[in-house]
Amino acid sequence: MSELKKSIGPWGLVAIGAAGVIGSSYLYLASSLFDNFTLGGVVIGMVLATFLAACVAVGIGELAAMFPRAGGEFVYSYISFGRFPAFLVGWLLLATYTGIVGFYITATGRLISTFVDGLDVIPLYDIGGGVMYLPILLIGLVLVGGTVLVNWFGTELSFKLQLVLFIILIAIGLLIVVVAFGAGSYENTRPAFGDLSPVEGGASAIAFVIPAMGFLTGFSVVAVLSEEADVRPNQLGRLIVLSVLIAGLFYAIIFYATGWIIPWRQTAQLENGTVEAFSVAGFSNLSTLAFIAGVIGIVTTVISVFASASRLAFSLARVGLLPTVFGHVDGKTGVPRNAILLIASMGLIVGLIGPDAIQWILNVGGFFVAAIWVLTVLAFYTVRRNYPKARRPYRVRYSYLPALGGVGGLILVALTLAPASPLAFQSPFEYGLVIVFLALGVVLYGLAPKNQSKEQSLKGMLGDYTKQIE
Repeated sequence: MSELKKSIGPWGLVAIGAAGVIGSSYLYLASSLFDNFTLGGVVIGMVLATFLAACVAVGIGELAAMFPRAGGEFVYSYISFGRFPAFLVGWLLLATYTGIVGFYITATGRLISTFVDGLDVIPLYDIGGGVMYLPILLIGLVLVGGTVLVNWFGTELSFKLQLVLFIILIAIGLLIVVVAFGAGSYENTRPAFGDLSPVEGGASAIAFVIPAMGFLTGFSVVAVLSEEADVRPNQLGRLIVLSVLIAGLFYAIIFYATGWIIPWRQTAQLENGTVEAFSVAGFSNLSTLAFIAGVIGIVTTVISVFASASRLAFSLARVGLLPTVFGHVDGKTGVPRNAILLIASMGLIVGLIGPDAIQWILNVGGFFVAAIWVLTVLAFYTVRRNYPKARRPYRVRYSYLPALGGVGGLILVALTLAPASPLAFQSPFEYGLVIVFLALGVVLYGLAPKNQSKEQSLKGMLGDYTKQIE
């Protein structure tokens, strides 16, 4: 039975979890977010979304502490619902992760082009109105190639790099906050809801909760990587929750600092949010640091998501739901090299589609994550009901908390599918992608070898932790 090497310490896990959430778009989206939701709506909505995500996280934390094995939500769904529902959860999560990798193949070059001229040259092709330029593509290929390289020779290098970059990211964020509150003014944040009435302002905050949940979808990477966590099981559960809180509050504070440095309604009329706001305020060097933070956010997100996707593919293969070649672990480094190559290939295929089509895939991925939240919360209560005497190193004290996060995910699913909703898919291609991804999952399930009995699959998936469900 293939086993992954335990090599991630507690601070590495926090860096992986929080950095899996903190990307780069928040630095550029503040303008449009303030314009659509107001400063008060954005900050309060982010805090509310962080609470809901934390509610889901405590449930995942309890399950991860009980079953610290590669695969995260896939593992819990297999235990709770069986082979086919678990495969769909794993497949949709894998599609989401590879969609994020593919997105950054294009987005990295696009971000750099805002500070470096001459990258929008040598057009290669146009899909869906999005032109792919050779320099943009090459930057993305370097990003993926570098990520493969730091993972290829063991997890120690990639996770140590992740921790260092995360510390730099937080340091830049703290500097942004200190300068904003020192040089800006509270008056720049007033009135927090603009011309809206208190009731309308509250509605804007609630409306922002749904897109804000999309900012917080990466925290479960800690659960997916739990087999490699060199921490106590009870500590693992707490670290998952801590990752969510760090990332969510980081977002909220940066947004508020952006509204503090210059009048937030002025920022709402800019194009590049936080980066441009500090430049307008006379802090061009800090604007450059914000750009650097965006680049670092891309690298840390890709490292987290890439590592998680490869471990998820490894877990699916280990129980015969993907070809068994992806379930092999290199004897010397302790990493699933074949699974790493699979994710790199899938990410490249998605990334080559181009910027506009990639956005459709990301929107669909956000929908899938919300659905996975709902199923994970159901798995939490199913495991509690079916295995009440199982050992729980980390236990949710208030058992209703995961339900709150599950309801939030269910609302997001409903609003995304409702055509009249402001959060609905904006293109018929996005509805088509949902159908295509689900249909492809059904086909892959039909082609999977499934050459293991349920008992063999559970043993391969859980190892010694099968005693938890005996």
